Amino acid sequence: MILTFLGTAGSGKTTITSAFGRYLEEEHAVAYVNLDTGAKTLPYSPDLDVRDTITVEEIMEEGFGPNGAIVKSYDRLLGHVNWILERILELDREHDYVLVDTPGQMESFLFHEFGTRIMEGLSEPLVAYLFSPEILRRPPDYCFVRTFAIMIDLRLGVTTVPVLNKVDLMPQGELERHRTLLEDFEYLTARLKLDPSMQGYLAHRLCSFLPEVSPPVRVVYASARDGRGFEELETLAYEHYCTCGDLT
Repeated sequence: MILTFLGTAGSGKTTITSAFGRYLEEEHAVAYVNLDTGAKTLPYSPDLDVRDTITVEEIMEEGFGPNGAIVKSYDRLLGHVNWILERILELDREHDYVLVDTPGQMESFLFHEFGTRIMEGLSEPLVAYLFSPEILRRPPDYCFVRTFAIMIDLRLGVTTVPVLNKVDLMPQGELERHRTLLEDFEYLTARLKLDPSMQGYLAHRLCSFLPEVSPPVRVVYASARDGRGFEELETLAYEHYCTCGDLT
């Protein structure tokens, strides 16, 4: 089973890759893949590490700035994409789980040909889209994260599970509020209808459409610190690869 962690910088991809891997290792053989050319250190030992081929630091020594070096690193990795895919698929055959850690700058994977080529070549990958509680401030924000999960699905052609990470940082009442707004489209739509701004209007229209286009997945509430949500994430991965297909 191949599970890829995707999310913005600071969403906790690398930390949860390591923590979830340790959780799985209690009963399963787990392999780790690092696709982040800019990673300084990793809390896990990668079985495949793209930094063995190219690093952002090496490219910056050629005179590139940080952002340009990140893009250039994936331009150069395109020449190795077939070998990387073969190695990931080999790890998948040899292990129960392969956990794929993607770049800190999500756009360098999501909008670069390297990312799409990798995901197209994998065997039924499941993507966990991580987002943090601090971005959920107003009702339109909940519409945004649910819509963005669908956009990842559309861009990469994969099943994408929204994962609210770092739930250990919030009180129980706040978590329940997030859960309601993320899962109950009817309630969220009603809240958005009260927003007179143009942003509220746009979010209301989008949210009204979400039940029709949302794939059959459920939101996971996770914490790398206390392991919350790990059992649910493991269950989703199993359901994805079995004949069930429905992740609701």
